[in-house]
Amino acid sequence: MEAASRATRRLAPCDERTVSLTPPTLPRLPFFVYGTLRPGEANHGLLEGRTAAQRPAELPGAVLYDGPGYPYAVAVTGTAGEAVAEAASVHGDLVHLLPELYESVLADLDRLEEHVPGAPGNLYERVVREVWCDGRARAAWVYLAGEELARALRESGRLVPGGDWGRARQAHRPPGRA
Repeated sequence: MEAASRATRRLAPCDERTVSLTPPTLPRLPFFVYGTLRPGEANHGLLEGRTAAQRPAELPGAVLYDGPGYPYAVAVTGTAGEAVAEAASVHGDLVHLLPELYESVLADLDRLEEHVPGAPGNLYERVVREVWCDGRARAAWVYLAGEELARALRESGRLVPGGDWGRARQAHRPPGRA
């Protein structure tokens, strides 16, 4: 009897309300980079030969905090110690990836930035923000400090003057060292 009932069981057909296990398609936006992924910095090699274009850009409404070897961009919330929202911005580059390498580079960047989509407690969150490049506003992916880290930085972090990590680092190098 048991074998007969197993043989006659049928699976219910899938309907349109079934949850898909395929992740949603993400927009293929350029990336705004502001730290070690910029030219001349430690992780720029991750992008070399994989980009179609890279132009200077600015992320308004954010400030930059100095970290242990790399910076953190944090959205301005108006809390004490942060610059006025209209004046706050982060300087970096808008990077357009080669279309045929987009998914591969995206995965590499997420790994580098310790970002797992949808996971709690990410070091960085990848979010869409408006950046300014060549006098125009453009949507781009930006890695901002995760919420717990952002809260700690707002309380006791060290702001990067002018929102330009590369320039601030050069200003602190001893004379004669490039």
